[in-house]
Order: sequence, then structure tokens, then C-alpha cells
Amino acid sequence: MAGLIRREDIDAVRERADLREVVEQYVTLKKAGIGSYKGLCPFHDERTPSFHIRPHVGSYHCFGCEESGDVIAFLQAMEHTTFQETVERLAQKYGIELRYEDGGSGPDKQEASRRQRLLDAHKVADEFFQRALQSSEAQIGRDMLTGRGFSREHAEQFGVGYAPQGWNNLLAHLRNRGFRDDELKVTGLFSEGRRGLYDRFRGRLMWPIRDMTGSTVGFGGRRLYEEDQGPKYLNSPETPIYKKSQVLYGIESAKRHIAKRRQLVVVEGYTDVMACHIAGVETAVATCGTAFGEGHIKIARRLLSDDGTPAEVIFTFDGDEAGQQAAVKAFNEAHQFNAQTFIAVGPDGMDPCDVRQHRGDEAVRSVIESKTPLVEFVLRRRLREWDLATVDGRVGAMRAAAPIVAAIRDPSLRAAYARELAGWLGAEVHEVESAVRNAARTASPRGSDQRSSASRRQDGPDRARHGDGQQSQRPGAPASHGFQRPNTGDPAVMMERQALEVILQHPTRLTAEQWEEIFSVRFTAAAHQALHDGIRIAAANATDPRTWVETVRQEVPEPLRALVSELAVTNLPAKTEEHLDRYCQEILNRLVELKIQHEKANLLGRLQRMDPTQTTEEYRQVNAELMELEHRRRALKQVE
Repeated sequence: MAGLIRREDIDAVRERADLREVVEQYVTLKKAGIGSYKGLCPFHDERTPSFHIRPHVGSYHCFGCEESGDVIAFLQAMEHTTFQETVERLAQKYGIELRYEDGGSGPDKQEASRRQRLLDAHKVADEFFQRALQSSEAQIGRDMLTGRGFSREHAEQFGVGYAPQGWNNLLAHLRNRGFRDDELKVTGLFSEGRRGLYDRFRGRLMWPIRDMTGSTVGFGGRRLYEEDQGPKYLNSPETPIYKKSQVLYGIESAKRHIAKRRQLVVVEGYTDVMACHIAGVETAVATCGTAFGEGHIKIARRLLSDDGTPAEVIFTFDGDEAGQQAAVKAFNEAHQFNAQTFIAVGPDGMDPCDVRQHRGDEAVRSVIESKTPLVEFVLRRRLREWDLATVDGRVGAMRAAAPIVAAIRDPSLRAAYARELAGWLGAEVHEVESAVRNAARTASPRGSDQRSSASRRQDGPDRARHGDGQQSQRPGAPASHGFQRPNTGDPAVMMERQALEVILQHPTRLTAEQWEEIFSVRFTAAAHQALHDGIRIAAANATDPRTWVETVRQEVPEPLRALVSELAVTNLPAKTEEHLDRYCQEILNRLVELKIQHEKANLLGRLQRMDPTQTTEEYRQVNAELMELEHRRRALKQVE
């Protein structure tokens, strides 16, 4: 089992990783002052850029939605990976060897190498299939796509390809690229007969199946030729990198939309995902030849982590009996979601691809918008099993439906559906409520406990554990919760903020004497003083400017971490390096001058309390200290 990554190695990753390089994979950045860049925030919709980064201190902050953090937090938020996964990914990218605490180990190097070879083989195969789609032989595949309403641009967007007919086209290509047969055997791309390996996918339209990070881990192939005796859809078999119960087709494109909109739409096929995304339902994904199960639920919970706003999971099933059975199965798993579950059925039972083909993009969106709560769908289906025209049928239906209502966790919703069920049955509300209570009492206590513990596990956002043993917060927690936002209308408080901006953004510009002065300053705003305390502790541990801000963030109370990032990216009023240096010195000098004035005020107070007719040693000492403070104050003025 992997141990915790050593703190110094995490810091090495922060130091080596280029924040600007990482962010520009997702955000178009423009220059916004010395050492600063800005762009449209990837975490919320906006028209005016409010997302700022400062690569030299390794921090980002959005002044619109308050998301903030370092390069690790940014990738966590964008890729929905854990803290440790993100650090390991960055370490691999930047050539950093990680060490682990308590005798633990990281990913087995030999196993990691084999995994990478599998990913490389799939990447080469993906490119091979996409190129083959443009061949003359693939016209049948292009015609099928066109017939379903997809253009060449749509095919490129989703990486659709073509597996040529023949027994060894892909095999020969991968061998030529240096892959050995023992490596190819475990890719799932080939079958093996008496004469050796041969292509598993032949004469098929191909869809790449990708994981959360966008790496191709498998394929789905659609039959094109009548003489093909294989199944209509053929998927990759299970491999070390492809577990069909743990992947969702389209997740790499949908993940950010799912997290942002707090909505997951589950469809049944590859073309349904394509149709939904093209029509504007960019939260759509599909399972790969298996029912939506526990592994998929874990992915959904990770993306729909609770941030206090409602989340919804919408299933689209065919209107036939198999589709209805699938809906019932989904309902039975619904208690594992920290979200409301719905079902959306197309007109005349059409799937999203058919709806788009025959009725257009707006009709696809309309199908999703006209969703029905899954509990209502299941209740109505259960009632159809009984003859409600008879007393025995109505009583039987009530007893059969009561456990469904009893399983609803939200008390208000449970009461509402009890009243709804009473209306459907023509029964008294108190009778249905009694049946629901009886059903709840007779439910397995153990099952109830399991459900409640599952729900408790879902109660907070998915928090990954830091390699240094601390928990990472969701980037962007507002600076509140016990700390009032400092009032910068007060000149002294504004001075404190400006000084903290300089200290966080340009720690290397401070001399040892300035650090000593700053450590002895007492800030008036509670939040500023808490940041100052964190800075004092962090100054003993930070080794590089790019880890400085994150070190400070970890040393301040959690609600103030976003404020640290905000101060670290705020533009300073300087257009050149010379002006910037002068500004930093002026601000720090004014902070020290403010401290001197406070000290002088305290000393003058002591003098006023003394008897002016008696010149004591204390009196002479206070006067000497006042003269020294005034000398220091004038020296600061001369520097300015």
C-alpha cells in the first residue's frame, strides 16, 4: 500500500511545476502586470476575466468565485484527482522521484512501466483508427456517421475511428512501433489463435474509451458489415487499465461540466453521448457494455461532491421493458448518491441520438429538461402491477409501494410522496402514512445502518489527504467563518493589506533587517494578524518562492487560505521592475513607520504618567527610546 509522500518531495513538485504551463492547458491567459496573468475563470461562467495567477509564487485566485490555491490544487479541481494522484502525476511530468513516509512505497516502478506501455499502445491504436476513418475503405463508416447526423468535425471531436478489415493491420502497425507480442497480448486489442495474435477489431466503427485524465484505456467497435457475425457492439475486454465497471464513456469531456452544473446525465450508447454533447447537454456519459453500478456511482459522487447546492443524476432509458428494468435497478442504487435522481424518456421511446436526428438539438435538451423523479417513475410502474379497480388490488399496491416511499431519505419529500401515493390510490393519507411507517420499521436495521453510513460518507466534499498528513480543502473557501473581512477603508488596515501583498508576492526583496522588523509588527485586523502569524511560522520552513505562498496557506486557519491566495495575486501598482522595487520598499517602510508611531505613542503615554518634576532613570530611558525611534523614523523617510 502506498504511504504518504514526504513533505520535502511535495515541495519539490511545487517548485518544479510551472503553474502557467499547467493553467494554459485549460485557460487562455493574458499579461496583467509584472509577473501576473489573467483569464476567464474555469470554475464559473464569466465574461470579464477575474482569474489571476502569479507563476513566480505558484498561486492562482479568482476574484469572482473565490477559487484559489497552487498548481496541485488547480489540477485537483480540473481533473478531479486526489492530492496524491496529482502529486504523482506532476512528479512524473517533471522528472521528480518521490519518497514515501513510514516505510510505505509509491506505485511499483515495474508495474508503472507496464501500465505506461499499455497506455502508449492504446494511444498509438487510437491515432491509427482515427487516420483509418479517412481511408477509402472507411466510406461505409463515414456514411453511417452522416446518416446519424454527425459531421467529420463531430467525429474528430470525439475521436471516432475505423478498424480496417483484415487480420493484422493494427498488429503490424504496433509491432513496427516497437511493441513486443508479450506486451500486445495484455492490451485487449488482439485475440489469439493457433497462428498467433490477430486484430480483435476488424471492419468496425471505433470509439476510444478514455479515463478521467483523458488517456485512452479501451475501445468500443460498432459492426458495419453484414458478414460480420460478431455482436453489434464489441468492447475491449477487461485489462490492467480497463475495468468496464469503473469507466464512463465521455467522462473526460463531461467532468468539468458535471462538477460545474452539479448534473450527471447517463445515456446508453456512444452516439447518444455524442448527440447530447453536440446538442448542449455536455454532462452526458455512458456505461460501456454494463449496467450503471457501484464503480460508476463512485465516479459520480466524486464529481458531484457536496458544495451545498442541489445535484441531480438523470438516467435516460428506452421505453421498453429492458429500459424499465434498468430504471428500477438504478432506483435501488439511488440511495448511494448525494443527489436527486431522475429519469428522462424520449418521445416514442427514442434514444437521444434518434431524437437529435429526427427532431433536432432543442428536442434533445427538452427531453432532459422534462425529466421525471425516478421515485415517481418506479412508484407508477409498481402500481401498474396491480388492479386498482379492486379493493384487494389497491391494498396490495399500497403495501408494495410503501417501502419505496419509506426509502426516501428527505423527510419532507417522503411526506409529499405519501400524499401523492394516497391520491393515486384513492386512499386516505393517514392510511398511506401508516403503511410507510410500518415499511420503515420492518426494513432491515442493518441495511438502514449501511445506508446512513453511506450517506454520512457523502456528507462533505471529497477531500484528498495531503502527503504531509493534512487534508486539502476545496480551493476557494471564502475568508469568513470566524474572521471578519478586514475593512480596507481604514488607512491603517489598508496599509497592512498592502504590506501582506508585498510579503507574499516578493519575499526575496526583503532584507534580513526588514524581516526582523516585520516579525515584531502587530496588525490591527484579526485576519491580517492571523496571516502575519502564519507568515512567521512559514518563514522558517519555506525554501523556494514558488512554495512560499502554499507554505503560508498551510500555516493559517483554513477559512483564511483563500485570502492568502487573493493577496498573492493582487496586482501591485508598478509598471517596471524599478518601480516595483521602489513600491515594495515604500510599503514596508510605511508599515515599520506605523509600528514606530505605535511604540512612540505607548512611550509618550508612559511619560505623561510620570512626575515631570522628578528626573528618574526610567524618565531618561523612555526619552532615549523616543529619540531612537524618531531617529529610525527619519531614516526611513530618507530612504523613501
